[in-house]
Amino acid sequence: MTRRIRLAALVAAAVAVPAALSGCAASNGATADQDQLSVVGFSVLKSANEPIISAFQKTDAGKGVRFTTSYGASGDQARAVIGGLHADEVHLSLEPDMTKLVDSGDVDKSWNQNSTHGILTDSVVVFLVRKGNPLDIKSWDDLTKPGVKVITPNPESSGSAKWNILAAWAHAANAPDGNESKAKDFVTKLLDNTIAMPGSGADALASFLAGNGDVLLAYENDSIEARAAGEDVDYVIPDDTLLIQNPAAVTTDASSKAQDFLDFQHSLEGQTLYAKAGFRPVVPGVKTDVPGVETPSDPYPEVKRLYTLDKDFGGWSQADPKYFDDRTGIITKIISGLDIGS
Repeated sequence: MTRRIRLAALVAAAVAVPAALSGCAASNGATADQDQLSVVGFSVLKSANEPIISAFQKTDAGKGVRFTTSYGASGDQARAVIGGLHADEVHLSLEPDMTKLVDSGDVDKSWNQNSTHGILTDSVVVFLVRKGNPLDIKSWDDLTKPGVKVITPNPESSGSAKWNILAAWAHAANAPDGNESKAKDFVTKLLDNTIAMPGSGADALASFLAGNGDVLLAYENDSIEARAAGEDVDYVIPDDTLLIQNPAAVTTDASSKAQDFLDFQHSLEGQTLYAKAGFRPVVPGVKTDVPGVETPSDPYPEVKRLYTLDKDFGGWSQADPKYFDDRTGIITKIISGLDIGS
């Protein structure tokens, strides 16, 4: 099944690249139009950002500001900006993609020196299932049962895929009898049940909603949005899962309005709009109805055991090369060695 997984990733990448480039005519290094902002983000942000952009344009700071936007797989988006795609703000799935932009000079090294440490949106890894949860999927262990068909994005391009797989790893490693070896075996079983690895979280969601698979490893916000849109799906927050933290920053050649927009996104109003769209707020005091949640009275329930990259993996600087290096990464090797129906 390695061939099928790689084919899905290649097809998704072929679609994602032109999408990432649309909506942005200028290249890095061009003279910035102070009333024109280019926002480059990971794939699932499109619908969440639309009301936030509209609300910002109604503020004094945002009056007259025009926006172009580009959304795609987080890793692809970072590479596109490095390759010349103009961005005033980058809002990505995970820190290693932002680190690449720091290394290329597109983002200042002080990007995370603020009250949220550079994080703009939070979520958690959940299981998106068919309406009524016909397979009674409740825990990570259920995903490794024979016959369960899983979909998750490909970590070569997608930040959400890395969150998903590390959540599964943390579950196995932190079990009462858990260790690195058992975590590797568990993730191998999980990925052996995987029938497709699309190139981005949005592509994976589209595949699942089209009827493929039994369960999708997904962001909580993706799942909430799908239910709010009337899709016949439910989602399960497992008792133990991983906190997803999405970074954002202005670029080194950004319009002067870019920081105003980022400040608005961090504000109570901005975070309330993100919460309505399914993201867990990163500032205190947010109270709002959230269409599509499983429990309206408690839209973002506390997870019984919440893993984090810093606490459980030593941060992305250690986790990314250890698990996802192109040649030596543990997860990379697992995926390349799968035999799933070739």
